[in-house]
Amino acid sequence: MAAATIAAAQQPTTRTEDPRARGGRGSTRDFLGLGPAPDAAAAARGAKLYAPNCAFCHGEKATGGEGPDLVRSALVLHDEKGELIGPVVHNGRPEQGMPPFASLTKDQLYDLTEFLHERVELAANRGLYKALNVVTGDPKAGKAYFDAHCASCHSVDGDLAHIGSKMQPADLQQAFLYPGARGYNPGSPKITSVTVTLPSGQTLTGVVKHLDDFNVSFTDASGEYHSIALDPGVKVALEDKLEGHRRLLDQYTDAEIHNITAYLTTLK
Repeated sequence: MAAATIAAAQQPTTRTEDPRARGGRGSTRDFLGLGPAPDAAAAARGAKLYAPNCAFCHGEKATGGEGPDLVRSALVLHDEKGELIGPVVHNGRPEQGMPPFASLTKDQLYDLTEFLHERVELAANRGLYKALNVVTGDPKAGKAYFDAHCASCHSVDGDLAHIGSKMQPADLQQAFLYPGARGYNPGSPKITSVTVTLPSGQTLTGVVKHLDDFNVSFTDASGEYHSIALDPGVKVALEDKLEGHRRLLDQYTDAEIHNITAYLTTLK
């Protein structure tokens, strides 16, 4: 009997869990050491419970406020099915300033637990984030704004032709708000150009690399690098290709930003 027991104990344990529950063998979930994927429906219900009961202390995204960061909480990380989180939420931790939430049912505690598991997962695996829909504006209002403020530099039949099919809406919105930051400026990738006139009358033009009170350096169209001392008789003229974008950035309302985005996405 004892020998049989030892033999049985030495047999490898057979896992019945479907590997797809963890994303499959060799997946990002396995690499990150994440447990089974959170119950999305329960997490959505839990978000509605978390907001009025917990967010004021632990932050809107459970990343901390007056109370601790729950995304990095050892208790939350070690919890699997609410066996650790549930009792703490139900009983509270009065000695640490956390009140009990005894009125929450078992199902509600489960939903809240799944919401916290989802927050951990989103923090660990950025590939799961989904961009919010930014196409919420009025295309007609966006066209009117474009015609009044943008058409003098850009053309929907020229540099912006088919731009709606070339870029995702979120990227498109980012591109016209901060074109220099993305290195994208339709039809004119040069952010700041400079024209230097030498005492001899010769002019050189290029993209500014450095400019101070004593020297200007730039790269011309052929890629040649120039560094010129600002001696008497040397004239420097700058042209900021994105000046209009920078000026409008201080003027846009949220509605105008979304209206422009909605219009530009129609340019297929």
